[in-house]
Amino acid sequence: MCITCLRMNRRNFISFATAGSAAACMWTINGRPSPAFASTSLSPDEALARLKAGNDKFVNAPQLCEAGLREQRADTAGDQAPWAMVLTCSDSRVSPELIFGGVGLGELFVARNAGNVADTAVLGTIEYGAEHLGSPLVVVLGHQRCGAVEAACDVVAKHVELPGSIRQMVDAIVPAAKSQEGKPGDFVDNTVRENARLNAVAILAGSEIIRELVHVGKVKVAYGRYDLETGVVNFLG
Repeated sequence: MCITCLRMNRRNFISFATAGSAAACMWTINGRPSPAFASTSLSPDEALARLKAGNDKFVNAPQLCEAGLREQRADTAGDQAPWAMVLTCSDSRVSPELIFGGVGLGELFVARNAGNVADTAVLGTIEYGAEHLGSPLVVVLGHQRCGAVEAACDVVAKHVELPGSIRQMVDAIVPAAKSQEGKPGDFVDNTVRENARLNAVAILAGSEIIRELVHVGKVKVAYGRYDLETGVVNFLG
């Protein structure tokens, strides 16, 4: 089940889309229009099912997660048609291409930062993947024992003061931690789940492009939690 669509002003979106369609392509590379790449034929639900099947493969038969990289390099050098987008943590143990079954080059459009936060750069990345590359699925993926989430929990519960830009980075996760303080269960793990949910909501709230694509059924936004010990991804919404 995906995040419920937050409706947008359709008249404004239509005006935006009409203006954008006046040119063959709204994105440029080195000042020149980029080529019109072919997008995936998968629906949002088919893309989600493929991620789930890939994670099952990773958990139960990881030795099969091998890629013919030489051939994939040649096949994808000219264009790309990713069938899913993943926003996840920069944690070195969380590699979407591996945990979703050893998918190859050109299949996943990935954005990563500490704490899987949907900031401005991430929103632009996701909009590009959905609107320009035709990717039908967005997944916000938190993970067990996330260091950025642990830091946010320490800020809330222990009033820890963090140095430099780390503080600003963790501030984005603090609302999730505040909402989970004192609730039954593990504070950090509850916050991991809530932070993934809030950032899935933030993608819809912050992007007219994604809201409209969700509204017309071309894109789905989902979120989940990755277990470092078992390798299992639980899709939570």
